[in-house]
Amino acid sequence: MTPLLLVILGSFLWLARQADLRLVVPELIGVCALAVMMLGLLVFVCARGLIRCPTLLILAVALLLRLVFVVAPPQLSDDLYRYLWDGHQLRQGVNPYAAAPAVAPASADREALRGLINHPDLVTIYPPAAQLLFAAGTLFGDGVTRFKLFLVLLDLVLCLVLLGLLTVLRRPPWWLILYAWNPLPVLEIAASGHIDGAAMLFLLAALLVLLKEIPRSPRAAVATTIAGGLFAAAVLVKLFPLVFLPALLLLCRGVRRCFLGGFLLVALLLSLPFWPELQNGLDTLDLYLRNWEFAGLAYRALRDLTSGGTARLLLATTFGLAAAGLYLRAARQATTTAVIQTSYAVTLLFLLLTTTLHPWYALYLVALLPLAGGPAGLALGWSVLLGYQVLTPYAILGQWQEQSWVAAAIVSAPLCTRLATRLASRWSPSSVHDRSPTES
Repeated sequence: MTPLLLVILGSFLWLARQADLRLVVPELIGVCALAVMMLGLLVFVCARGLIRCPTLLILAVALLLRLVFVVAPPQLSDDLYRYLWDGHQLRQGVNPYAAAPAVAPASADREALRGLINHPDLVTIYPPAAQLLFAAGTLFGDGVTRFKLFLVLLDLVLCLVLLGLLTVLRRPPWWLILYAWNPLPVLEIAASGHIDGAAMLFLLAALLVLLKEIPRSPRAAVATTIAGGLFAAAVLVKLFPLVFLPALLLLCRGVRRCFLGGFLLVALLLSLPFWPELQNGLDTLDLYLRNWEFAGLAYRALRDLTSGGTARLLLATTFGLAAAGLYLRAARQATTTAVIQTSYAVTLLFLLLTTTLHPWYALYLVALLPLAGGPAGLALGWSVLLGYQVLTPYAILGQWQEQSWVAAAIVSAPLCTRLATRLASRWSPSSVHDRSPTES
């Protein structure tokens, strides 16, 4: 246990000591690969009872790994500055959807912040619940460090929710290390300050409420309504959790109206205060869906054969049909395990087919690893970091140059891992009983 933990700690500490992670992307990728391999090895030995990994140790190390990154300014992404801008605007009574930062009135002490925002000519794209979190984060002060501490606090609460889910699902608590010690949430939340962890917090909290109260509790209707409200909060932090709606509906048979009622009520309560200016944010979302792309291998291949619009339509249709098929199969199996495994598979599929695969999008997959994940998901949680290779020439020369081989490598890592896992299971029949709940 100690040697593996020291390697993981050393890997993160080395990264935290770098002056600018954009200038050491190859080293970052290599160090994170080492950390991920140590996580896989740690799970392997824990599953065989060779070592013990106490829950308090898992949480303490998770806190330490995050704290070493919160002091430095974000280096791999500048989204945090938009969060701060929106939060300050809302606290001053200004609707963040009313105007883009480039034209919005601001005090002199906010001018420096305005200059750090990417795409300042666009109205914010972040949904209403995210705006409330931005405002809450700025209550701690104006600095980046304090805002990141707020996000780290939410991330640690997410770890506690995962522990609750592991208990309900009767899985050992050491599975938590796949998220708590994973490089991706540490880099994307503690270092870069992304809000996606908060979306997963609300989503998994909704899942925990459903699994604890349904169908055994006489309070099932109330619990389901609360779960629906939590899910609405998740969706209105980031829209990604919408892909999990069928999964949650499968878990609340008989009280789905309560779930949908709670969802609609909270969604309206969160959205109405921002209306009608919220329409400006929807316009930015439409622009994003029609034009943005990053590291999407399937999209690049289809775009070269057809056109950008056709490629997006084909991928969206393919994902919709495939996700529907997976959820229908889960409905026939009618078990909690099948629903959670399907949610994991749908998330993996989405990331492989999306037109825009920023590394932090994989946080949704990594958060599911303790519940139903497998080697392929662990590999993709690392390989998305390859997308950061674009930052080195951008930091030095100001040139944003994406390369197709990077998109291919990102997708190849989980596919090769999946293939290797299947081959290994065939060569070692005794390993079948020791396998993760899902092979992918």
